[in-house]
Amino acid sequence: MKNQFDASDTIESHIYYNTREVASMLGLSRGTVQKMVEDGTLQAWKTSGGHRRILGSAVENFLKNGQSSIASNQPVQLSILVIENDPALQKLYQSTITGWELPIDLNIVDDGLSALVQITRQCPDILISDLQMQAVDGFEMINTLGKDSTFNVMDIIVVTELTKADIDKKGSLPNGVTVFHKPIPFQDIHGYARAKLVSLAKDNPLSA
Repeated sequence: MKNQFDASDTIESHIYYNTREVASMLGLSRGTVQKMVEDGTLQAWKTSGGHRRILGSAVENFLKNGQSSIASNQPVQLSILVIENDPALQKLYQSTITGWELPIDLNIVDDGLSALVQITRQCPDILISDLQMQAVDGFEMINTLGKDSTFNVMDIIVVTELTKADIDKKGSLPNGVTVFHKPIPFQDIHGYARAKLVSLAKDNPLSA
């Protein structure tokens, strides 16, 4: 399997691929592909050993229809809350995500306390947070949110300078939290947002 998928290549529609191969095809992280499988965006099955297998035709359908599904299933809007205290990175989040031209309601706050207030008022679809922030311990905040079933509809993405070893030393994170490492991997977040939009569109009664 090649490390880079080219649009001129042919996906064998009758062959099953693993998540690593599909991630390479779509230019996404394995974690994003796994989320897409879990929410039904990509149809897959599990082997007896628990490994995901994705049919090539499902990948083809996503490549052909993923973006058009988002456009045709309006009015769907994805709400994203970003916690970032660096003004330069705030501007980078704002300009990059706005530049995707997707139906995204983006809010950016600079500390954990403001985020908790906003989450309590209106839970976003996706929370993007650092683990090191002002006023609130990132590990404690994310674990608290992860234990509260009220916020189960919210996906949590961590973007941090900490290594996996650092995270393991400082404390664990809830299952299902996606961890990315800085510099901010906007390509992966873009893919994640698109997959979430497709999932929301499927659940939206106005899209029928």
